[in-house]
Amino acid sequence: MSSTLKLSQRETTFNQEVVTRFELYNSLFQTLPFYQVKDTGILLPFFSSHCERGTIAQSSPTEIIESFFEKYVPDIDHQEQINRMFRFIQYIERQVVLFDAIEDSSFNKVGRTDDTGSLQSLLQQASQSDKVRDAISEKLKNFSLRLVLTAHPTQFYPGTVLGIMTDMIDALKSNDLNNIDVLLQQLGKTPFFNKTSPTPVDEATSLVWFLENTFYHAVSAIQSKLEEEFDIDHTNDHQILELGFWPGGDRDGNPNVTTETTVAVSSLLRQIIFRCYYRDFRILKRRITFRGIEKTISRLEKLLYQNAFNNQSNPKDLQSELLSLLDSIKQTLITDHGSLFVNIVDGLIQKVRLFGCYFATLDIRQDSRILRNVFKYCTQQGQIKSGLKGYEALSEEDKIRVIPFNEADFHCPDDEDDMTKDTLNTIRLMKQIQYSNGEKACQRFIISNCQRSSDILQLINLFLWSGWKKESLSVDFMPLFETVNDLSDAAQIMQSLYTHPFYKEHLKRRGNRQSIMLGFSDSTKDGGYLMANWSIYKAKVELTAMARKYGIDLAFFDGRGGPPARGGGKTHRFYASMGNEIANEHIQLTIQGQTVSSQYGSVETARFNIEQLINAGIVSSLNPNENDLLNDRSKGLISEMADESYKLFMALRQHPLFVEYLEKFSPLKLLSKINISSRPTKRNADAQMKLEDLRAISFVTSWSQLKQNIPGFYGVGTALQKMKDEGKWEEVKQLYHQSGFFKTMLDNCMMSMSKSDFRVTAYLEQDKKFSAFWKQLRAEFDLTKAMLLELTDSTVLMAEYPVERRSIAIRERIVLPLVIVQHYALQCINKNEHPELNDIYNKLVIRTVYGIVNAGRNLA
Repeated sequence: MSSTLKLSQRETTFNQEVVTRFELYNSLFQTLPFYQVKDTGILLPFFSSHCERGTIAQSSPTEIIESFFEKYVPDIDHQEQINRMFRFIQYIERQVVLFDAIEDSSFNKVGRTDDTGSLQSLLQQASQSDKVRDAISEKLKNFSLRLVLTAHPTQFYPGTVLGIMTDMIDALKSNDLNNIDVLLQQLGKTPFFNKTSPTPVDEATSLVWFLENTFYHAVSAIQSKLEEEFDIDHTNDHQILELGFWPGGDRDGNPNVTTETTVAVSSLLRQIIFRCYYRDFRILKRRITFRGIEKTISRLEKLLYQNAFNNQSNPKDLQSELLSLLDSIKQTLITDHGSLFVNIVDGLIQKVRLFGCYFATLDIRQDSRILRNVFKYCTQQGQIKSGLKGYEALSEEDKIRVIPFNEADFHCPDDEDDMTKDTLNTIRLMKQIQYSNGEKACQRFIISNCQRSSDILQLINLFLWSGWKKESLSVDFMPLFETVNDLSDAAQIMQSLYTHPFYKEHLKRRGNRQSIMLGFSDSTKDGGYLMANWSIYKAKVELTAMARKYGIDLAFFDGRGGPPARGGGKTHRFYASMGNEIANEHIQLTIQGQTVSSQYGSVETARFNIEQLINAGIVSSLNPNENDLLNDRSKGLISEMADESYKLFMALRQHPLFVEYLEKFSPLKLLSKINISSRPTKRNADAQMKLEDLRAISFVTSWSQLKQNIPGFYGVGTALQKMKDEGKWEEVKQLYHQSGFFKTMLDNCMMSMSKSDFRVTAYLEQDKKFSAFWKQLRAEFDLTKAMLLELTDSTVLMAEYPVERRSIAIRERIVLPLVIVQHYALQCINKNEHPELNDIYNKLVIRTVYGIVNAGRNLA
């Protein structure tokens, strides 16, 4: 079947299963239990149409809002107009949930029309040849996939709403009208946001919902399928599928994460996995009612129940004991009962192997600048006997040479400053967590803003001064390279570590495995879209060559956000397009923000997205595409384009109006008031707004709320135009059609642009102060769009992905009234004609952010 016909069938299925059903079930909203909802339900279609017409006419948000009320509800005062807008917001937020649920319920029909890239296609390849099956089995011996859930402040749906969505998806699959109606009513009465900011433990609890309800089932199902089809060895320590967790462990820039937080979250993870086991155990107990197993069953039940529901004063890792009890039951079933129900026991054995007593590895992360200060403090403590007098004045080379790696048992005094105390106490705590939950429970320390080898080596000595022993230091130290400059220095930093005597020995004890984290978000903020992607690609090539030179098994841990501007988009295509110059035996990536619920919100979507990543890693190794290995000419072309876009992006960043524009016309200054995160929107939270302190997530989110998505495209058009002007256009077109890396990068750029709409801010063209700046942004957008359409021989962006394009268009249409309301409120604040209403206008802005990000699914 041709790809064009498949796309046409997907479009037809999408229209039938999603669009038509959304229009049908949307009518049920008229019965939602809001105050005066019928009035709202009747008015909203008129309001939506009015916003569309006003946007097409490029009217200002104020003109659109005022003309709407003048035409449709002329007899109400301004306060009541604001009340109506709040009710519209309330209504639209739930329309977005309905569309999400309908799209997810249709996933098997729409999302799986083409199984290329799924586990099924891998199995089909294996079934055709024993040689291929053996090759995949061999690859799986070394391959691993780690998904790490992070506490980034764009996961807006609370657990209660996620639960309703899950039930609604099931009801929609069977078109159960009565149940859908009841669930919509429940949705109407369920709050979408917190009255106070969540604590880090609240954030952890929110994300644990996904571990418990989707990942537990999806990961174990995929593991079962792999074990059925391929020869997988359980005797070694290698694990194909792994989960990681940042809430409660990531303290970079979040002063609210403390040692007590980390204790609470590690206990929560332990307790929840035991509850999952206990639920499965009840099924096992209901079936295995035979003689000869009673005592073992009773012991297993007691262990699971106590650890699932009772606080343990000094818990220990029980994975080995659980496996021993389960294996004993299994052997009795095989020997005495004809293997009846062995499959149920095998299922639980497999889960205990996968998740142990920890569920997901709790990563610890801290900024290198904090760690340097703690190291300096420790060198001044007499009982440590570091012998490092004058250390601060030494060169980097001399620092590396003199770090003593001596052991001590230093306890930080209670009256020391919070950062020092937290760092040293957390280092001690990691050993306790390993004792109670297992070594894998907390074995990775990530150094963000890592700029030198000593950042890693000093941290190791902090561990040795805190009671850890050299020979039993069961911790992996992971540098995080984020800025364009840091990425260019990364390979040299790692070489000095690989050749350092102490670090070399430590790596040997850790199986000669090294993980390196690369940050997409900050590099995009630092250097723009093309330069960020190219810098990371080059760094990966250089780091891979360095690791191979020294016999190191290298894993890249990609800090990817939801949108393409933060490393998101069609992520699996990036991994499928890695040439053999880049280590791809291990795929590790962060799952952040709306990506958590949009791609892993149900067992079906989680399975599909995990399978795509597995397939990408396996296929890129077994069937490498020679075009994915960029030749020198192709690298030169991309490098030229990256340099050109970088110059343009840096000039934009240095524009005197850049930060002011973002503060004035986006909700940037108000993001900190949205009660969805324990984390400040910028580092140095009390200081004046500076671009370098602004978190990448706040930076990208603000541009997406503006409907301009600058970090996802700015500079791309100018770079492509330069290639055309220099007579290299045909080469670039050939590169797009042949290189998976280059194509995916530009396809994701088009996705960002599809969620942009400069008509919303067209009124700024007349603004005395910001007119030229707005025109500059718009001109680059128009140029980029024109160049990409020419490059792809298309008339619309994302022509190759019609279903995704249609989904984005519907979502953008649903939330357009929210965008208009947000910009109207910002205009009111900027005019300051009613200062007594500014608090209410702020609330209007804040409330619109939720729905806009939720609808975008990977906007932040």
